[in-house]
Amino acid sequence: MSVSWSCSNGVASITLDRPEARNAVNLAMCDGLIDAAKRASADDSVRVVLVRANGPAFCAGADLKERQGMSEAQVRERRTRAFAAYAALEALPMPSIAVVHGPAVGSGCEIAAACDFIVATPEASFRTPEALRGTVGATQRLPRVLGKRLAKDMMFTGRTLGAQEACDAGLVSRLIDSSRLQAFLDEMLAGIVKAPPQALRLAKRAIDRGVELDPKGALAAELEAIEAQLASGEWMGKR
Repeated sequence: MSVSWSCSNGVASITLDRPEARNAVNLAMCDGLIDAAKRASADDSVRVVLVRANGPAFCAGADLKERQGMSEAQVRERRTRAFAAYAALEALPMPSIAVVHGPAVGSGCEIAAACDFIVATPEASFRTPEALRGTVGATQRLPRVLGKRLAKDMMFTGRTLGAQEACDAGLVSRLIDSSRLQAFLDEMLAGIVKAPPQALRLAKRAIDRGVELDPKGALAAELEAIEAQLASGEWMGKR
């Protein structure tokens, strides 16, 4: 099993589970991420999703061994499935949080960046060496977060962003010591789970839509969310 799933008390965990391969992304993992995202989206009890990894690495990038002997069509299909997996995580209607505790390379950066925000430990790092390896990838999400100059620096030179650098650059939202990580997550998640789920989903949708629109369109997206929330009866704590 390349991806494992668990759900308890409103918190779903999607875990990259190929520790023997440093969680390198293969076709099975792509399909597993898509299936897990669908499962979370369809479950009304899920209030928040964690995307985590088993083993010392978050994700070592694409599984290059899998590509050996692949035809051009097979490589194209594999890449397309990866894009679908990232998009499935990005489209989760509820809040999603990547928990990065080690290296996130290439596809690992894509998976983490597809979540709403990243909580990382000091052991985390981020790298996008695709172009140096003779391929193309990780060119869309990171520039939107980091800006194109830093994203190009990473892509063209293989530069690794350490956890503190990634936090300073805005890729990582919270930097938490490993010894405190679970306690921090428990406290943060407790607050999210207690919040009205409709408000969280509508706020997420308004933010995601708003950043792609001009100010007038963004305000319209928020007003639409407000109307939906009023109609739901879950406003001002009335649940």
